[in-house]
Amino acid sequence: MSRHEVALEHSEAARARALPLIQRFGWNATAFQTLHAGFSYHFPFDDACIAYADTGQAWVAAGAPIAPEERLGSALSAFVAAARSAGRRACFFGAEARLLRAAPGLVSALGIGEQPVWDPQRWQGKLQAHASLRAQVRRAHNKQVRVREVSAAELLRGHVRLDVDLVRRRWHARRKLAPFEFLVRVDPIRLAAHSRCFAAEAHGRLVGFASALPVPARDGWFIADLLRDPTAPNGTSEALVDFAMRQLALTRCEWLTLGLAPLAGDVAAPLRFARSRARALYDFEGLRAFKAKLRPDSWVPIYLLYPSQQGPTRSVFDALTAFTGDGWLRFGLQSALHRAALPLNAPRPQIV
Repeated sequence: MSRHEVALEHSEAARARALPLIQRFGWNATAFQTLHAGFSYHFPFDDACIAYADTGQAWVAAGAPIAPEERLGSALSAFVAAARSAGRRACFFGAEARLLRAAPGLVSALGIGEQPVWDPQRWQGKLQAHASLRAQVRRAHNKQVRVREVSAAELLRGHVRLDVDLVRRRWHARRKLAPFEFLVRVDPIRLAAHSRCFAAEAHGRLVGFASALPVPARDGWFIADLLRDPTAPNGTSEALVDFAMRQLALTRCEWLTLGLAPLAGDVAAPLRFARSRARALYDFEGLRAFKAKLRPDSWVPIYLLYPSQQGPTRSVFDALTAFTGDGWLRFGLQSALHRAALPLNAPRPQIV
């Protein structure tokens, strides 16, 4: 067995070990996303796990430790110590205030955005109260957009899988940057067995797709992927959210999020400056505006936590490096070339 095969086996074994901990203690919205490829895992205790990306200079943890609440502080300390022993810095990207409270004096916090939260039990009342939101859903319906739930078995075979991949690639082709990694990897197929998935179709063609991942410790859901074909009728994304909300409400779910709106809300002055200057590459304000249009019940601050002696600048750089995947140079080249990879009128792939 080659060294690569040994490493892969170890990674799959660690992922299998992490899964029951996620199913029991996954409290952050992003907990299930840590089962994607590219994560390493640190197990400070039998009932605790930290999923992280190793950038070569730092261990960037994906949210909070996956552990009982009373173990969060000690798991955080153990992770920072292990990173230091490996010659790495450490930080926690995408954590909520609960982790900060669990580790008083151990880390500092930098606000990096806000996460909108809904109670699906109240969703139909929101539609009734807000004509503009109701009109968007109706607009898609009038254009013959129909949303249905897709089973894992259906998603994993045949044309549904191929069509979802085509929509994903066409959606990426409209972005000005290459696809990010870490906590924004778009790969609904890999986690299909754990997800609830929804397809928007018009005239027999897939025009949108959404997948929701469980947040077990909250009895909640995270709509992690919300994809819209560039040619989809207006209102397709809203129709997908509407259908997902209604279906998840049937399970008595009372907590749902669409995830982080980066750099939204009361962030530090340098991040506000970055938000305005990076508008040509990434529409931070547009993403927040879309989520706000869906009338969330609340906005929850999300943080980057880091050891106080480490400082925020290095920690922000480390977190951004985790999102580039293979490093800044490769990411820059991919961003320059990726838009030419797939024309918008690419034909539907055929099964052979």
